[in-house]
Amino acid sequence: MKTYLAILKKYRLSFIVSPLLVLIAVLSETIQPYYMSKIVDEGIIDGDLDMIYHTGFLMVLIAIAGLAVSIANVFVSTRTSISFGTDLRATLFKKIEELSFTDIDRFSTASLITRLTNDISRIQQVILMSLRVMLRAPLMLVMSIFFVVKINPRLAVILLFAIPLLALCTYFILRRGFPFFLIVQQKIDALNGVVRENLINIRVVKSFVREDYETEKFTRSSTDLKEIVVKSTNIIITLMPVMQLILNFSILAVLWFGGLQVSSGTLQPGELIAFVNYLMQVLMSLMMLSNVIMNFARASASSRRIAEVLNAEPSLTNTVEGLTANHRIARGEIEFQDVYFRYEDGETDVLQDINFRVGAGQTVAIAGATGSSKTSLVQLIPRLYDVTGGTIRIDGTDVRDYELDYLHRRVGVVLQKNELFTGTIIDNLRWGDPDATFEEIVLAAKAAQAHDFIESFTDGYQTMLGRGGVNISGGQKQRLCIARALLRRPQILILDDSTSAVDTETELKIRRNLSNMKGTTVLIITQRIHTMQSADRVLILEDGRIEAYGTPDELLETSDMYREIYNSQQIEL
Repeated sequence: MKTYLAILKKYRLSFIVSPLLVLIAVLSETIQPYYMSKIVDEGIIDGDLDMIYHTGFLMVLIAIAGLAVSIANVFVSTRTSISFGTDLRATLFKKIEELSFTDIDRFSTASLITRLTNDISRIQQVILMSLRVMLRAPLMLVMSIFFVVKINPRLAVILLFAIPLLALCTYFILRRGFPFFLIVQQKIDALNGVVRENLINIRVVKSFVREDYETEKFTRSSTDLKEIVVKSTNIIITLMPVMQLILNFSILAVLWFGGLQVSSGTLQPGELIAFVNYLMQVLMSLMMLSNVIMNFARASASSRRIAEVLNAEPSLTNTVEGLTANHRIARGEIEFQDVYFRYEDGETDVLQDINFRVGAGQTVAIAGATGSSKTSLVQLIPRLYDVTGGTIRIDGTDVRDYELDYLHRRVGVVLQKNELFTGTIIDNLRWGDPDATFEEIVLAAKAAQAHDFIESFTDGYQTMLGRGGVNISGGQKQRLCIARALLRRPQILILDDSTSAVDTETELKIRRNLSNMKGTTVLIITQRIHTMQSADRVLILEDGRIEAYGTPDELLETSDMYREIYNSQQIEL
């Protein structure tokens, strides 16, 4: 709520002007039946044409004024609600950017997309209704009741039955419908997840001819959403016929009892017409209020989901020591001491009793079977996740005591999954250093063996990449990602199996260029024996534990797993 109020303060003028415009519009609308009764009772019955002309002309002027202020209010309310939605979306997106990998995994990407789009649209709609209908309905209700009582207090007693009955019906119907609103948003999350996964992996789907399977999966998710929407809608739409029934019975009662009073001469025909009009306005304003309440109920479910993200405390933040920003990485020495790690929802530690040291400027190759937690290990160094137990130190300082942004700038990471963005090649490379000169970009590209294939494109470094780099090969993507990391000139460079799609000769050139980066500590996750043999140290992981650590020659003598890797690839060669 504090976030909403902070944003709404920017539009306080709209919340002053809009009620005034609504008040004028309501006055212009509620005064019309009063003048209509005058025309009937004093103009038509008495045959006073001048009175009919003058009053009719006044009604036209009032109607035009009401139309003008209504249009003005539409402009003000629409602009305010859209601006509020834009600001809230920006605030929520900024919060998401602050979340750690663990936090994003907990919310799920599909759910966060729904919250940024569908949920915020519901809040935006409520702001719009607040400026238009929520003010209009109670004002019209009060004004109409005033005129109803003024015309005939005895007939106004009918409202004492109609209004509480409407309120009770609205309460019970919304009480039944509210639990479904949150479920609807969750089903939208699930549907977005299916669509997102399918579109990202569309090439795999087509390659394995699994379109029918994916279509069936989408249909199931879409059907689940349809069923819950139908249930919630069926409950809500029953409100309208119930309210219409109460409205019709109220009008019948007014016409019956009012007709008797007209016959007896205690009520004028024009007054009866005006009374029916005001009764319609009273009941319509109640229907509008019910609609507002219904939308507020639906929006409250969305608001709860948005607040869940806004109120989430990022699991990775700067420590008190980190906030001082006193520590700097000078050498790039890394030490793991009694490190344990498990994921937030994990039942067991994926890394156990990890102890090893990497000297400044050394290159360490990390190997192990699939699932041995190699990636988990290297992601702990730049604090993409925090250790569950133990300590990781860089230059003798706990990584948790470095300022996070500084740590991420000094530790370059090329992740296992190579991600590029829609835009030019040079724009993607400048993610490493937004202020890099073209000469620096070319040097980094050459070091990553990317310059030649970039220059082979017609537009060179200005070549447009599709989403995720779909218009270049896997090996080219890997080399661009390496160049991007090198452009950062990190003190520590982590390559998570980042040359798996590159041929042996190209990898050899990249590795030779990396070895020329004096003073940079390099950790390479690899399954290639020649990469391991060119490293200063090799770390072998098995089931989250260190099986062996030492120089390639030492491991060839002491490690069965290393010898197995060595011998198997020698045979292949």
